[in-house]
Order: sequence, then C-alpha cells, then structure tokens
Amino acid sequence: MENKQSLIVRFHRWRLRHLSERHFVVILSVVVGIIAGIAATIIKNAVWLTQRLVHNISLGHYVENYIYLILPITGIFITVLFITYIIKKPVRHGIPNVLHSISMRQGELSRHNLFSSVITSAFTVGFGGSVGLEGPTVATGAAYGSWISKLFRLNYKNTILMLACASAGAMAAIFKAPIAAIVFAVEVIMIDLTTFSLVPLLLASSSAVLTSYFFMGQDVLYPFNVETSFELSDLPYYIVLGIFAGLISAYFTKMYLYIEKLFEGFSTKRIRLTVGGLSLGILIFFFPALYGEGYEAINMCLEGDLGYLYDDSIFYSFKGEIWSMFVLIIAVILLKIVATSITFGSGGIGGIFAPTLFMGVNSGMLFAQFINMIGLKQLNVNNFALIGMSGLIGGVLQAPLTGIFLIADISGGYKLFVPLMIVSTFAYLTVKAFTANSVYHIQLAKRKELMTHDKDLNVIRMMEVKKLVETDFLVLRPNSSLGDLAEAISKAHRNLFPIVDEEGYLKGMVKMDDVRHLIFRQELYNKVHVSHLMYLPEHSISTSDSMEQVVEKFESSERYNLAVIDKGKYIGFISRARVFSTYRKRMAHLSHD
Repeated sequence: MENKQSLIVRFHRWRLRHLSERHFVVILSVVVGIIAGIAATIIKNAVWLTQRLVHNISLGHYVENYIYLILPITGIFITVLFITYIIKKPVRHGIPNVLHSISMRQGELSRHNLFSSVITSAFTVGFGGSVGLEGPTVATGAAYGSWISKLFRLNYKNTILMLACASAGAMAAIFKAPIAAIVFAVEVIMIDLTTFSLVPLLLASSSAVLTSYFFMGQDVLYPFNVETSFELSDLPYYIVLGIFAGLISAYFTKMYLYIEKLFEGFSTKRIRLTVGGLSLGILIFFFPALYGEGYEAINMCLEGDLGYLYDDSIFYSFKGEIWSMFVLIIAVILLKIVATSITFGSGGIGGIFAPTLFMGVNSGMLFAQFINMIGLKQLNVNNFALIGMSGLIGGVLQAPLTGIFLIADISGGYKLFVPLMIVSTFAYLTVKAFTANSVYHIQLAKRKELMTHDKDLNVIRMMEVKKLVETDFLVLRPNSSLGDLAEAISKAHRNLFPIVDEEGYLKGMVKMDDVRHLIFRQELYNKVHVSHLMYLPEHSISTSDSMEQVVEKFESSERYNLAVIDKGKYIGFISRARVFSTYRKRMAHLSHD
C-alpha cells in the first residue's frame, strides 16, 4: 500500500514538472472515454448473457408465455438481494445520481458505482425489467471519471469535466452516437461547452465510440433507410406530431412521479418487491412488447412490422385486425412508463432512455397510421415512427438537441434533419407547459440541488449558510448597563452588539450609531440599560435557509449584516461583504479560464 502511495506521489511530482493541467486533462479525457466504452460493452454483454440464460430456461412457446409472470420479479429479487447484502448501500438511478454528485458532492460518487450498476442492471433488464441500460452505463462511466479525478487530485472544475466526459463517453459507446453524446453532456449533464471543455469532450466521445466499434462492431443501433425525404406538405403533420409527443412526454413525467410516490408509501422493501414484481409480471404477460429494453420492438416498428404487438401475446389471434393494432399501440404507449416505473419502484436498476425511445417510436407510428386511416394524407409511417423518438427524447428529457442528434446518429437518418428539429422543438415547448423540469431534474430542482447553465445561481447554491456565519461580535446581556456597552465599544471592531439572555435567545440588538450620542455621558452609565436601547431586527436568517433566500433577504432589507437565529437562539451574523467575497472565490473555483 505504501509503495502504491509512493508511486502516485512520484507520478504527481513528475506530472507537475512536465505536463500542464490542461494537457493532463486532455490525456485523462481519452482514458475516461475508453473506460466508458469498455463499461458499455460489459453492460451490454452482461445483459445479453443473462437474457440467453433466461431464454434457455424457457421450455417452449407455451411455457415461455407464462414464464413472463415470474421472470421480472426474479430479476428484481436478485437485484434487491445484491444491493441489500453485498453493496449495503443504495444504488441510485444513474443520471440523477451523477447530477446530484455534481451539485452536492463536489463530483464524488460512491466507490461501489464502479461495478454495482453493471451487475444490478444486468439482473434487472436480463430478466425482463422494463428499463434501459443508458443510466447504469452513464453512472458507471461517471464513477470511473470521479475515481480518476480523486486519484490524480483534480480540482472541482476539472472533476466535473471528467464526469461530463465519462457521461458523454458512455452515451457515445452505448448508442454509437458521438455527436449526440456531447450534446447530451451539455443539455442534460449541464456542462458548459467552453473552449476548454470542448476538446476533452470530443476526445472522450470519440475514444468511447471507437472502443465500442472495436468490441461491438460499427453497425448503427437502428438501421434505417430514408426512402422518402422531407416534403414541405408534411410540415403541419410534423408540428402536430411534436405537440402530440409533448403531451405523451408530460404523461410520462406525471405517471413516473405518481408511481414513484406510490411505491414510497409502501413500508418495506418486501412489499415493494412483491407488489411491483407481480404487477410487472402481469403487465408483461398481457403485453410482451413491454419486456426488457424493447430494442427489438423498436427496430421492427421502424421496418413497419408490428408483429411485436402480437408475438407471444394472448391477442395473437387478432393479428391483422386494424382496430386491434390501434388498441395495442395505445396500450403499450400508455403502459410502458407504468412498467418502467414499477420496475424502479420495486427495486430494479436501469435507465429511461430505452422506454422513452420505445414510447416515441410507437407514438410516431400511431400518429401516422391514424392520419392515413382517416384519409387526411398518406404519410410515410416509418419516417414518422423514427421522428417520434426524437419528439419523446426532446420532451421527456427536455433536451431537444439531444433528441435531434441522437436519432440522426443512431439511425443514419440525417436526411430527415428538418422534421427532427420541428418535432423535437414542438415537443419541448409543449411539455414545458406542464412541467418545468425533466424526469432527471425534477426531484433535484424541488430540493434546490440542481445545477443549471446559470452560473450565478449555481455558485449561490454551492455556498453554505453555516460556513458564512461570523461569531466575532461582542455579546451583551439584557441587564447590561450603558457603561458595559461603552466598554464593549472600546474593545470591539464591530458596530453591532447582539443582546442575548443566559439561555442564548436573542432579545435584540444595539447599533453603535444609535447610541453614539450617549456613550460619552458617564453620568448615565449606571442608569441606562441596553434593554432600553435595543431593537428587534426586522430581518434575520435561519440556519435552514437556502443561500437564495439569504441573498433575497439582503436585497430586500438593504442591510450589511443580518443576524443568524436558530429557533430563537443567537448563532452569529452573516455580512454582505462575506457573501460577496465567498461568491467571487466560488465563481473562480467553478469557471474555466
């Protein structure tokens, strides 16, 4: 252990002599990208092997259909056991966990995230949990980015850059979409796309996707042939599709939060697992298309083959009936987020990208089929199915650029760039009317822990009230005399004097300017007490106040010092000058040159 520490110390010394911080960060971005690419490969193959094992257990078509009732709960049960008895710490949802670490933990992720998301997502998705692998992949990549940053003692801004590089690398590797991955880091992870950060992000994304190519080939995730490019006459329908996708996105967010709250109401993990696992099994039994990530169903839908709605289903006999197609598409759209939320609520680990894409492709297919059926126009259903995915990404993640570039990247459908832009933008605008934040951001925003592109707000949120409290004010008792106050003034370097009783409760304050005319009248020293001179402050700060509230109180009160009071007891003061000084230091700490 000592030899290892010594080796690291020697390396640090060599690095400081031979490499600038920027050059070192550039090198690390490539390393992080490769690691993220390997993590994506491991997760994908772990799930594939688990699914093969599960498939081999199935003994035939009849049994396979009914085995859906027990497969999901089995996978989630193993996941819960692994977390409870092996990890012994919560394995949080991938991307929100990364965002929380950036805003509240200086970019540090728990060490178990280096492997826990890989194992838990393999069991969850491999046994049919209705979630994706993107979140766990991003969490794993970010955990290695955090670990590397800590190992090489990077400062805060470079640590956050490493997390963004790891997140971009994970997305680039799993989707084979390097451009969309960088956009994702900017829109969702909230990294600032500065000149300093651009090169590391590019290198991390490209090295990750090359790693993915090496292990998993260069085929795009969703091969798609654009047979009919954008027609101007289709413009109104793309706008309506965007609005429709925005409404589905709002439903996604509301239903996700509702079911999450519902499961939080269950008293034990056992109840959550039992209720959730059985409910999920029943849903997948009736609608097998909800099983797992749903990538095969997405590819079939993009090819115009709706067999996934009927295969292994009790509705197989209705195949070919137009009404059944509409009913089943509507059902899988509405129930996919229910299945996803139940998977999370019962203890499963995964991501929401795949469910979002699944709902998007079906929404686009449903819309185009409906327009064609009523005879308004004959739309290319495959194009609309593809572009529907962009709309749901833009709406659910509230990241329209990610939706545009991701779908163009993973399908090769750049000829449809204009409709991708239209649908993503209108979906984003529509969902904003219903919810201010995405699924990833909404809980962090409620707790005021969300980092945004507003640097001022980020810096303020990073400041802590307790660390700004100044306690070098001379304290007086209510029965102190004017003479005691005059003596305190002669010793103090402050012009405010808190009046505090023996139990620590603030009774008032005396300002030197208010007693200046009395302090030289020695005949009053024993006659006048500070209780006659003090005043109760109109404005004060509580230790539970957020820094945003502190700033608002300084602005509204126009005071230079505000008392800090906790349940009536005097703690100290916070000065405007201290807040401003700390703000400037934090801004330098956060910003790249």
